[in-house]
Amino acid sequence: MRKRVVITGMGWVTPLGFEIEAVWRRMLAGESGIAPTTLFDARTFPTTFSAEVKGFDYLAAAGLGGKQHSAASRSTLFALGAAKQAWAMAGLAGAKLDPYMVGTYLGSGESGVDFDPFTRTGLAAWPAGANELDMKVWGTRAMNAFDALREVEQEPNMPITHLAMEFGARGPALNCLTACAASTQAIGEATEIIRYGDADIMISGGAHSMIHPFGVTGFNRLTALSTMNDNPRAACRPFDATRGGFVLGEGAGVVILESLEHAQRRGAKILAEVMGYGSSADAHAVTDQHPEGRGAIVAMKESLRDAEMGVNDIDYINAHGTGTKENDSTESFAIKQVFAARTGGPATVPISSIKSMMGHLIAAAGAVELITCVLAIRDGILPPTANYAHPDPECDLDYVPNTARKAKVDAVMSNSFGFGGQNDTLIAKRFV
Repeated sequence: MRKRVVITGMGWVTPLGFEIEAVWRRMLAGESGIAPTTLFDARTFPTTFSAEVKGFDYLAAAGLGGKQHSAASRSTLFALGAAKQAWAMAGLAGAKLDPYMVGTYLGSGESGVDFDPFTRTGLAAWPAGANELDMKVWGTRAMNAFDALREVEQEPNMPITHLAMEFGARGPALNCLTACAASTQAIGEATEIIRYGDADIMISGGAHSMIHPFGVTGFNRLTALSTMNDNPRAACRPFDATRGGFVLGEGAGVVILESLEHAQRRGAKILAEVMGYGSSADAHAVTDQHPEGRGAIVAMKESLRDAEMGVNDIDYINAHGTGTKENDSTESFAIKQVFAARTGGPATVPISSIKSMMGHLIAAAGAVELITCVLAIRDGILPPTANYAHPDPECDLDYVPNTARKAKVDAVMSNSFGFGGQNDTLIAKRFV
C-alpha cells in the first residue's frame, strides 16, 4: 500500500519578494514584479525588461554562511534561500532525522553562465578578418579568465548538492531539467519516492535564472518573449486576445514533502496533501506543444486518475498560462476537453495565471505555482490573472480576471507545460 504524502513546509524567492505572506499579499493585490532589466545592459535587445529578484542578500537573509556556499551561483542561492524557509516552516531545524531517509529532488536549470569571461575569451581568439577561432589563443586566455569553481557551479545539479550539504540530506538526490515543467515534475516524482518508501522527507521544487544575454537572446530568437518595452508591467497578458509573449523571470520555490505517518509522528503542521501527479510527452516538436494539446490532456487526466478524483472535485486550476498565443489557446482547449463532463461545463472551473505578475520562472515556475495553490486552499481566495482586458474567442473560460476572488477551495490542479512537449500536472487537496 502506497504512503500518503503531505506538504509540511514551503519557501520561495521570487520577483515579488522572498517571504511567503508578503509575496502572497502582493499577488492577491495584482502587483507586478516586472521592470526594466538591470542584471545586464539590455538596451539593444528586442526585450529590455524582465522579472528579476531584487534586494535579497541571499546568504545573510537565509541565515546561510560558510565556505561551502561561498561560490554558489545565483540560482543555487535562490534554492538555498527558499529551502531554508521551507525547512524552518516544517519545524525540521534540530529535528532528529535519519539522514538517509531525507532526499532532494529539484527541477533546476543551468545555474547562470559565466558570460563575460566566455565572450571576452572568444572575441580575443577571433582576430578581425579571420574565418575561425585561434584555439591556441582561446586556450591560453581561457586558462587565465575562467574560474574553475564557477564553471562547476553553473551545472544544473549543483543546487541539490548545496541543499544536501546544508541540510545533511543523504537520501535520494535527483535533478531534472524538462524546461518549464521541471519543478512540477520534480515534485511529482519526489512524491512517488515517498509513496513507495524510499524516503521519509523530500526537499523538492526548482530554481532557475536565465536573465542573462544568452538566455534573453535565445528566447527572443524564438519570438517567445513580449516586446512591450514601453509598458513592462502590462507585458504579460495570459489568455488576453492581445497577448504577445511571456516575460522572463527568475527565482526558486521549495516544498518539504513528507510521508503522512512521519509528519504525524513528529507532530508537524500539515499544509496540504499531494493527491495526484500526471506526466506525458507530446512527441511532436522541439519547441511547440501539440496544437490539440494532446500531451496536456493526458497529463491532466492522469493526475485525476492518480488522485482518484473527478472533474467536479477540482475547485481551481493554476494554469501554465505563459501569455503566448500558442500556449494559452492550446491550454484552454485542453482544459475544455478534460473538463467537458464537469457539471455546468468547463467554464465553471476558475483558472488563473500568476505569470502575469511574477513573470515566467522557467524551471522554478511550477513549484512557485504549487505553493500559490496551497495558499489558495488555506485562505479560500484565488489569485487573479492580471492585465486581462480583451477576451479571446479561443480562450473563453473563467480566468479570474484582474481581481482576486474569494472561493471555496479544497482541491487544486497545477499545470506546467515545457518546450518540447513535456507536460506535468499536480493535484493537491486540503488535508483532512
